[in-house]
Amino acid sequence: MLPISVTIIARDEADRIGEAIRSVAFADEVLVLDSGSRDDTPAVARALGARVVLTDWPGHVAQKNRAVAEARHDWILSLDADERVGPALARAIDRVRREGPRAAGYRVRRLNHWLGRPIRHGTWYPDRRVRLFDRRRARFVGLDPHDRVAVDGPVADLDAELLHHPYRDLDEHLRTTAAYAETWARAAAAAGRIPRWWDLAFRPPLHFVKAILLRRGFLDGPAGWTIAWLGAAGVLLKWAHLWARVRAAPATGEAP
Repeated sequence: MLPISVTIIARDEADRIGEAIRSVAFADEVLVLDSGSRDDTPAVARALGARVVLTDWPGHVAQKNRAVAEARHDWILSLDADERVGPALARAIDRVRREGPRAAGYRVRRLNHWLGRPIRHGTWYPDRRVRLFDRRRARFVGLDPHDRVAVDGPVADLDAELLHHPYRDLDEHLRTTAAYAETWARAAAAAGRIPRWWDLAFRPPLHFVKAILLRRGFLDGPAGWTIAWLGAAGVLLKWAHLWARVRAAPATGEAP
């Protein structure tokens, strides 16, 4: 059997991390990197058999790469505290372990839930992500907070879904959207990204059209419409934050 380490980065996830860990009972190791939880996240993880490492917070991409480096095995299943591996995905991973990997990384379809219901259209589905990979041939890249796995070699698809419950309620959705927009703008400014007027004018409505029409988000009913509008608002916030940072930089004499 191919040994697998599950890596989870977490902070203040005591109410959710237990389900994530229990869903990967098949793993040879579950590693949790905790970046300063003020609740019982580390204790809950340890009680369920996970190895817990207490760390600072260097950012999403850096933290996920740190977790991968800390793992005991080369094959990694990267999981978030708000994600669950269902029976179908567990069976698909088991086949890879028994038959041996035929790729350097494997994509899964992520089934996102919003206020308790699955979302099967719009920009939220199928939301394919590489989550199972050989760390010797892959690493996390991207602009915080939007990380992705870059694989040096072939990537295959697992015919199963990863269950994702990103927001506990609407308030958390709104807070996270605002926080992620500011985080992205900070990273984009540091990378030298320059916003143009058309980024603010066209990107938000184009996102809405893509989500609600091209990707048929309207089929998810009121939830689909709400997610499309909130997604467009998040795009506007990202570029507005970046525009404000770049505009303020010359006046302050500091880098954006």
